[in-house]
Amino acid sequence: MTILDISELRVWYGNIEAIHSIDMKFEEGKITAIIGSNGAGKTTIINAISGMVKRGGSVLYKGSPIEDQSHKIVCSGIIQVPEGRKVFAGLTTEENLRLGAYSNKNRKEIPHLLKQQYELFPRLEERKKQDAGTLSGGEQQMLAIARGLMAKPEVLMLDEPSLGLAPILTNEVFKKIITIRSQGITVILVEQNAKKSLSICDYAYVIENGHLVMEGKGSELLENEKIVNAYLSTAVDEIE
Repeated sequence: MTILDISELRVWYGNIEAIHSIDMKFEEGKITAIIGSNGAGKTTIINAISGMVKRGGSVLYKGSPIEDQSHKIVCSGIIQVPEGRKVFAGLTTEENLRLGAYSNKNRKEIPHLLKQQYELFPRLEERKKQDAGTLSGGEQQMLAIARGLMAKPEVLMLDEPSLGLAPILTNEVFKKIITIRSQGITVILVEQNAKKSLSICDYAYVIENGHLVMEGKGSELLENEKIVNAYLSTAVDEIE
């Protein structure tokens, strides 16, 4: 079932059109990757879904037009984990996690949600009293994802979750993404690491200069000659 349906999406920055009439569908409980080179427009697409930039076209969430205001979109069940992690230094790991549940009116659920995150990311429990700003890059990425999960998302949008991580940590993060899908959460994965993304996703879209140029199952795009030449032919050995 389609949970998020985008039709003729357009985004402008001033007079410059950054996204050019794109159509996308995101299936419930699946991982959909959006791949492309740096500056292709990947992040702009999920920013448009999140209500962070002015958009044109239609965005339907569970069959109804999506809200325009970011806080209402968050409360509806669509959560974005931003590029660069952006944890709150000066607050502990657990305090960061609790902030992720700020929109949850049932405060009795918080301990259970914390337990879920600690089960998914045991390292965070070990560091729950540690200043989040002193965590390693990999730990901060885990914290950013777990903080997003504290909001009980139906759709979790991850923006460059492997950015700046060593290969072993990249592998760990991608395994966690697969686990998140197994929990029934719809994942939208924005990544420059095309090989890793295509290897775990159910479906993928390829963006170039704000245009949708190709789409298909991840396994099929991994074998596509154009994709291999453009995105997979260099700098892949180090992430095996």
